[in-house]
Amino acid sequence: MMVYAHLIILSIFSVSVISQSYDSIEGEALVVRCPENDLSAKVTWYHTGTRKIIPGEEEGSQVFSKGIFLWFLPTSLADSGNYTCVTTYPDGSKKERKMNVQVHPYKQEKCFPSRILYANESRNGKISCPTFRNYENATITQWYKDCRPLQGERYSMQDPYIYITNLNKEDDGYYTCQFTYTHRGKVFNVSATRIFVSGVKHSSLPVQILFPKDEEVIEVELGATLPLKCRAWLGIKKQPIGFVTWDVNEEPAENADEEKFHREISFFEGQHQEYYGEATLTISNIEHTDLQSSFSCVAMNEMGNTRTTVTLRLKKKSGPDVLMIAGFLVLLMSVAISVILYQSFRVDIVLLYRDLFQAYSVKDDGKIYDAYVIYPRSHTNEATFVEYFVYQIMPDILENKCGYKLCIYGRDTYPGEDKANAIEKRIQKSRRLIILLTQQLINCQEINYDQHIALYNALIQNDTKVILLEMEKMGSYENLQESLRYIIKRQGTVKWKEQHTVHPQSSNSKFWKHVRYHMPGTFRSSDSANAG
Repeated sequence: MMVYAHLIILSIFSVSVISQSYDSIEGEALVVRCPENDLSAKVTWYHTGTRKIIPGEEEGSQVFSKGIFLWFLPTSLADSGNYTCVTTYPDGSKKERKMNVQVHPYKQEKCFPSRILYANESRNGKISCPTFRNYENATITQWYKDCRPLQGERYSMQDPYIYITNLNKEDDGYYTCQFTYTHRGKVFNVSATRIFVSGVKHSSLPVQILFPKDEEVIEVELGATLPLKCRAWLGIKKQPIGFVTWDVNEEPAENADEEKFHREISFFEGQHQEYYGEATLTISNIEHTDLQSSFSCVAMNEMGNTRTTVTLRLKKKSGPDVLMIAGFLVLLMSVAISVILYQSFRVDIVLLYRDLFQAYSVKDDGKIYDAYVIYPRSHTNEATFVEYFVYQIMPDILENKCGYKLCIYGRDTYPGEDKANAIEKRIQKSRRLIILLTQQLINCQEINYDQHIALYNALIQNDTKVILLEMEKMGSYENLQESLRYIIKRQGTVKWKEQHTVHPQSSNSKFWKHVRYHMPGTFRSSDSANAG
């Protein structure tokens, strides 16, 4: 046993508490009594914090009140807290009493809570069972001392007491009575603990360090000041030998650097004459060497000593988690790659989607044609490439291979029809407008009406989308009319760069993929529906 030669100055003070405290084990019954003896007074119970009134018993009630009693059948961890009983006297005056209820979790390895419910009330060997009279029809089943069943000739039991003959100092300790309580046919267990101190001046029990925990690690910052607090339970009443202090690297703190370490020690008594000691070790200007040191709280009384040791470590710098950053970067890269891939292959993606999820019926939008084709028509008998493109290549690709229906002036108009009226109706019945851009289109007067109606629908009525096919290099588009320049600026053109005479046209070529991308989706039954 380590013995310290220095004297300890005692600082004793009282601790203020609530009117009365009740401790219970989770799952047991608990009946709390308001300390009021006037039977003519009215008592109301409520939660102290919420001010919510606790009603009387109903079927299935777990917490309820009746007169001076408050029932918990059975207790749960959520019941811990403060409760208030308000007594209203016949003259209208009121008095409030606060009760603290603490429900301890049930642990198989521990028989009863270590907290003391009631202090010693007798020194002649007669110990009463706490709260026993709050329960009707209760029967004590067993008495325990320091969690060990009491047996032998020295002990005799008569509810609600246990009597001990030939008292000696070893009889000091915790006495727990365990009894059963029956309410409306249900049987509940109840246990209550009382501390018993004989006529001796003090009682020494094994010392307990309440905090810090052994092998606890405390985070610190370099250069900071850290107060280390330790509190120990030393016994019952003031102890002739009892102290709490700190060691640094297994050496008394008072022998260490006085500028680095400062120690304060105090002692006080609790509500039920429990005797506590508290020591505070203040470490100033924490350095790297302190992270390699051990700091031990040492507590001792005449029965022995105990210690807990703590160490220090640097506090982790606050900042984003590495995994979170990595995950965010991966997500960001994935999004960026997805955007790049979509921008690069959006045409193929859209066309693939249409092929995989092609509709089975014609879209009911009142349209007949998928596109109305506007092109510069030649005034000579000589066939131009543009006309060959419009009458041969375009129908072969878009109609024969892709399933679209085009409206081409001259091919899909009838002799004798009013030209202007026919053009206007067919444009209105078309889902798209395909305009072929050539140098001839700039100065061609014959198709001005086509162009006027088409652009009116596209820009003014916002009714029809336009697809511009640039069949020849147009330069800076300065000679085109303003409405066409606006469309080009907004959506661009699809440029023809292939020679139709070199190889047969394929619907999967880059040019036709872009045209199909701007065209509406096709429908599997569109041919039959349009034929009708």
